[in-house]
Amino acid sequence: MMLGNACTRRCGFCAVPKGRPDPIDFDEPRRVAEAVAILELKHAVITSVNRDDDILGGARAFALVIGEIRRQAPGCQVEVLIPDFQGNEEAIRIVVEAQPEMLNHNTESVPRLYRVVRSGARYQRTLRLLQYAKIVDPRMVTKSGVMVGLGEEMHELLEVYRDLAGVGTDVLTIGQYLRPSKDHLPMTRYYTPEEFAFMREEALSMGFRHVESGPLVRSSYHAHEQAVSTGVTLLT
Repeated sequence: MMLGNACTRRCGFCAVPKGRPDPIDFDEPRRVAEAVAILELKHAVITSVNRDDDILGGARAFALVIGEIRRQAPGCQVEVLIPDFQGNEEAIRIVVEAQPEMLNHNTESVPRLYRVVRSGARYQRTLRLLQYAKIVDPRMVTKSGVMVGLGEEMHELLEVYRDLAGVGTDVLTIGQYLRPSKDHLPMTRYYTPEEFAFMREEALSMGFRHVESGPLVRSSYHAHEQAVSTGVTLLT
């Protein structure tokens, strides 16, 4: 995770510290890539806190880390899990044009719950980001994730999956929300294995190229296998 340890948003599910962040360290991408090279990773997932104080700077940092990984670990595939950049198309373009193998932006929840789950985010903005990435580069493999157990209904989840499929999202991850602490949003219920299987089959029927659905699924769950499944990389 890049761009500091303080997030400029206060999402109800997230345990990342909130507050005023330090200035962006533009040497960090080089150090991250160095770690990727030392670890000999085949598939690196790079994410960050929200930096609403410097949207374009955050996008440039993502572009820099992609370039640095290409230089220092040329055999490694790069997946980026980006914030929404407040919908800034220039920022989105900067990241897409850096050519990560996969671009991920999580939807997290259903529109009805956005105000409490994703403070500062907008559901339509998320859909537009994923759609715009395909406009910039139709070959870009896009991905999004949804948590369940925050008070949503099944029909609302299925509608979100339809919306994501409708903007061409390639990969979907569906996982169980687990409350980080008593200060975070409560978990309303635990979904059954049968429900996760049902959601996977429904989502696949909507046109996703790959769907991961299960209690412990997170954004980076089986990330390399997802890349193989979508043709981003060959199985090694």
